[in-house]
Amino acid sequence: MADKHPVQVIAVTGGKGGVGKSNVSVNLAIALAELGRRVVVLDADLGLANIDVLLGITSKSNISNVLHGDCSLMEVMVNGPGGIRIIPAASGTQEMATLSPREHAGLIQAFSTISDQMDILIVDTAAGINDSVVSFVKASQEVVIVVTDEPTSITDAYALIKLLNREHGVFRFRVLANMVKTSQDGHNLFAKLSKVTDRFLDVAMQYMGCVPFDDSVKRAVQRQRAVLEAYPRSKAALAFKSMAKKVDSWPLPTVPRGNLEFFVENLLLSTARG
Repeated sequence: MADKHPVQVIAVTGGKGGVGKSNVSVNLAIALAELGRRVVVLDADLGLANIDVLLGITSKSNISNVLHGDCSLMEVMVNGPGGIRIIPAASGTQEMATLSPREHAGLIQAFSTISDQMDILIVDTAAGINDSVVSFVKASQEVVIVVTDEPTSITDAYALIKLLNREHGVFRFRVLANMVKTSQDGHNLFAKLSKVTDRFLDVAMQYMGCVPFDDSVKRAVQRQRAVLEAYPRSKAALAFKSMAKKVDSWPLPTVPRGNLEFFVENLLLSTARG
């Protein structure tokens, strides 16, 4: 495993539903693929998979089939728009939280076999602040918090940051302001959140940028397409493209085994403790 190239693992989370996490995950993935990166999106909403619905993709198998030994992770991956690949979640099952040690080992093995097939793994977490969200975020190298300009979104984002920081030692967070009217609103939203985190927590908050409110996103969702694919010149699509350039310049993991094996081991360690 030591000679494998490093894989960047990015968790996209937000603390509450309705902030556009899955849309961010998919469109950021497509924008990164346009820059020549090999991107895989893991639908980590284990109870309620939604990326396949968002993109109108049907998959015959999902990650639970890998656990049962029915197929490999490569076989489970489905092709998405723009050359990205998607690992569908096991919708409606809670199995991931109750894996046996043998299944743990199998999952680590499954991920390590595909590490040389990708450069970036984007983990689209579930809404809320449950154990599965914490496990996935904690195991990832980069944490992207998606917020919208609503008091509940800011409150929930803060609660998630506080939990991850105080209970789990997560220190650095990247903040993406979604569905904002103007770029100034995005900056203001980040300032609101940072004001509270600076006062009460020891965290490093970094502003990633904003995605403007854009009707094209809604139209794309209705067509079960990604906005970058359906409306590539829309304001939202252009925002994702410029954000992808920033993400592409983020430092790569320096651990000798790459970050993917570390991600899965951490993930399983925290579910085992839970």
